[in-house]
Amino acid sequence: MTSTAGGAGQLLAVSDLHIGYPENRALVERMVPETDDDWLLVAGDVSENVADIRWALKTLAGRFRKVVWAPGNHELWTHPSDPVALRGVARYEHLVGLCRDLGVITPEDPYPVWEGPGGPVAVTPLFLLYDYSFLPAGCTTKAEGLAYAEGTGIVCNDEYLLHPDPYPTREAWCRARVAETERRLAELPDDLPVVPVNHYPLHRHPMDVLWHPEFAMWCGTELTADWHRRFRVAAMVYGHLHIPRTTWHEGVRFEEVSVGYPREWRKRTQPPGRLRRILPAGPGPGPGPERESAPKTPEETGTGKEPRAEGGIR
Repeated sequence: MTSTAGGAGQLLAVSDLHIGYPENRALVERMVPETDDDWLLVAGDVSENVADIRWALKTLAGRFRKVVWAPGNHELWTHPSDPVALRGVARYEHLVGLCRDLGVITPEDPYPVWEGPGGPVAVTPLFLLYDYSFLPAGCTTKAEGLAYAEGTGIVCNDEYLLHPDPYPTREAWCRARVAETERRLAELPDDLPVVPVNHYPLHRHPMDVLWHPEFAMWCGTELTADWHRRFRVAAMVYGHLHIPRTTWHEGVRFEEVSVGYPREWRKRTQPPGRLRRILPAGPGPGPGPERESAPKTPEETGTGKEPRAEGGIR
């Protein structure tokens, strides 16, 4: 672990910047810290294009005291529009190298310790993927779940663009990542709280509001269902669902911090591109100005099975 002395800063978070959209790129251009000591947690889906990922993280790293990044599924896509045609682990390792060149913390680096207000806590960027264990009701196997999803027209573009090489399947890659991450988290001091930063939530409950519950198969793994208790989680930061809100589960705060696509954030009452404050913590469970939520609608999630230039289904 590395430790950074804190002042009056804040631990801020955002995800799903999707800067392939000019409107979202403009939001990143306007993102600035409130104090010189602010850290920024970026929970994935910056872009599917490596050049765009570099631009965004370089821009943010030049403004915030520290930037911490965890990959989303879009960063791991081998998209036909991206000149970088690396697949699977090789692509992930390329992005880790890019981040290290920029001074951005990745899941492969020592976990930094936030010593500012609300600390100390270990900030733990995670890369876990998913294993299709968030099955639709009535389904007992991945094959049944995928068949049901295909029948509804909801199939994540990962099935076409996110390659697990050299692992045989995405779920095999997920299980390897979970095992290694579990080992590292278990080595942290028992009395040190953690703020996990992962593209997907550690627990299934945030999927309860999905308009299409079958999309949950591409949203995490049951292997982490008890991690918020086992590892003294102070707050769990995630994205992917494009439903920015705060939920509480078994006394633990879960923060979905995504920006989402312009067609989504234009409908919200809050201004787009707000950075969510993770620490120092605000009020406990209950309504508040940052607790915005809405079920995903077909218009927001899309229904096409084939990859599309704008991403289609997440």
